Amino acid sequence: MAVRRLEERDEVDALVAAWRRERPDLDPAPLQVFSRISRLAVLADRERRAAFAAHDLETWEFDVLSALRREGPPYALSPGALIRATLVTSATMTHRVDRLAAAGLVTRGPDPDDRRGVSVALTATGRTRVDAALADLVAAEERLLGSLGRTDRGELAGLLRRLLVDLED
Repeated sequence: MAVRRLEERDEVDALVAAWRRERPDLDPAPLQVFSRISRLAVLADRERRAAFAAHDLETWEFDVLSALRREGPPYALSPGALIRATLVTSATMTHRVDRLAAAGLVTRGPDPDDRRGVSVALTATGRTRVDAALADLVAAEERLLGSLGRTDRGELAGLLRRLLVDLED
């Protein structure tokens, strides 16, 4: 079965073949990787959104709540740390924290380490919601990777890590 899978063709194979035919002066080999990454990203995004929606969360809400949850007890961070964890602007984070606080998923209070600072903390409701959404996300991504064995998954993760480390430097 693994041999048959290697012989299967996808839309990217057709796209690359067409470019080879139309532009023989270019080597479209990079499209074999990045077109597949792009298509996989669309499929993964659909699964992520569905997992979050099942728990009445938007992607951005999950991002903020999961940053707090990964912190461990007391599940709190400064707005600055949340900005760094989620890669958004200060104004965007203020708006997001306001909305999450209004929904009862986080609280805002004084920073115990800096009297001038603010701390954003996950509520019990926020923790329950993000934990359930994470469980659904992991199950969805497990289904997406279902055709790959553990060794293939590890190899793919390693290759993608190497590429990201090189590109993000």
